[in-house]
Amino acid sequence: MSAEPFSAWFRCASGCEFRAPLTAVVYRCPTCRGLLEVEHDLAALRRVSPDEWKRLFDGRFRTGPWPLGSGVWGKKEWVYPQIAHENVVSMYEGGSPLIRIDRYAREIGLGDVRLKECGVTHTGSFKDLGMTVLVSAVREMQARGVPVRAVACASTGDTSAALAAYCAAAGIPAVVLLPRGKISTAQLVQPISNGALVLELETDFDGCMRVVAELSETPDIYLANSMNSLRIEGQKTIAVEIAQQLGWRVPDWVVIPGGNLGNAGAVGKGFLLLRDLGLVDRVPRLVVAQAENANPLYRAVSAAGRPRAGLEVKPVPARRTLASAIQIGAPVSSGRALRALEALDGLVEQASEQELADAAARADRAGAFACPHTGVALAALEKLAARGQVKPDEVVVVISTAHGLKFSDFKVGYHEDRLEGVRPSLRNPAVALPATLGAVQDAVAACFGRSGR
Repeated sequence: MSAEPFSAWFRCASGCEFRAPLTAVVYRCPTCRGLLEVEHDLAALRRVSPDEWKRLFDGRFRTGPWPLGSGVWGKKEWVYPQIAHENVVSMYEGGSPLIRIDRYAREIGLGDVRLKECGVTHTGSFKDLGMTVLVSAVREMQARGVPVRAVACASTGDTSAALAAYCAAAGIPAVVLLPRGKISTAQLVQPISNGALVLELETDFDGCMRVVAELSETPDIYLANSMNSLRIEGQKTIAVEIAQQLGWRVPDWVVIPGGNLGNAGAVGKGFLLLRDLGLVDRVPRLVVAQAENANPLYRAVSAAGRPRAGLEVKPVPARRTLASAIQIGAPVSSGRALRALEALDGLVEQASEQELADAAARADRAGAFACPHTGVALAALEKLAARGQVKPDEVVVVISTAHGLKFSDFKVGYHEDRLEGVRPSLRNPAVALPATLGAVQDAVAACFGRSGR
């Protein structure tokens, strides 16, 4: 199928008449200063039947010609239809596993819980899905003569890794601003390794975000944070993949960790597009899970009684949390998340440090390897299940946002009882022994009982 009939553009998310091409260096509406959305020509997309879309996407999934085997670019017509294939920068992102964790589900009283393992991708987090679109868009801009000199982001770790990798592949300079001492070593070394200019600022993420917003006021420095709606277009394919992997059905619930809240808006947008184009007949309920130490959305929704578009989300001081990537007190995309929550009959829940750490460990004992942010989502699910809001016969998908290996200090700290404020009820430390058969046999017997020999 040719992408020629399809098109997309920027528009004001608040309803102003502003509209711009996707090659414009613009992030906010000049009238109301609100964020932009990418709008697609739905009339053109509807001229293709739902069954045709399904056949097209299934035929490309992980096997299509370059770059259409990517989980993102396999949905090119729904993402950035006008872009030239030669300008796409792809690491074959997406196509991540959707795995059942049945032992965990039974332990918390549910029947079908699945992890969408978005960390099983090139740089180890869901940020690749949005960054492939943004960096490809920059290549398209440059090909059309737009003088973008470098791409910059503020990050709590994963965004910087994705930006640095994709910019390195494209030959575009990258600048990343990180809060000093507030990200994992694995996250810090990724952009360094990929040749980005890494700047560690003596502030938190919100402070880094303020600086990078000022830095990108000149059109030659392009902003890569999720306030840039091109990122949302790639991340919305998570929803399409989930439906595809469930046989073009949707789960009853989707639970997602929330920090800057762009991903919650993106996943909601993806499910709504699936429904609007007739590929599914309903949407799931959406849960945004926040760390208790950085919970501005939870506070706003709790005070209001329910999530609704237009609700004011007041910034809060983000206290230190093990879920460092969502340690954000002034989320840029709260409006996007609220619109998605309202449209998907959503809820917002929070998790303490103890709850997120234990939930991650509980899932690990069922075969997962959950990052602390996924632990926040799992802890929120456990609360909803305990209250009976999620029923045992309902299908739940938890979005796992990053690979657990990026947070090995969190894992080791839990099992060695070194996490501040956490009493690890499921710790499983290594046992040091002399190198003798008897010592090993005694340890095995102490754990599992004697074999009788």
